[in-house]
Amino acid sequence: MPNAARHVASPEDHVLTVQEALEPLFLALEQEAELKMLSAALSAGWPLDEAVAAIDELRRNELLPLSRPH
Repeated sequence: MPNAARHVASPEDHVLTVQEALEPLFLALEQEAELKMLSAALSAGWPLDEAVAAIDELRRNELLPLSRPH
């Protein structure tokens, strides 16, 4: 990941919220994680469409905490 993606802007950089400052890093890490998961699935022999669908399902489950066991 490029160093620029790891930079988090400070309030002095005229960033209004910490969320705004962290967003580039969050998006870069999310993209890196997805690429690693896809690569692992493809290396294991899974079809691309099934790997993408599985990642999408994992995201949906993450967004719906009520469906996860406690």
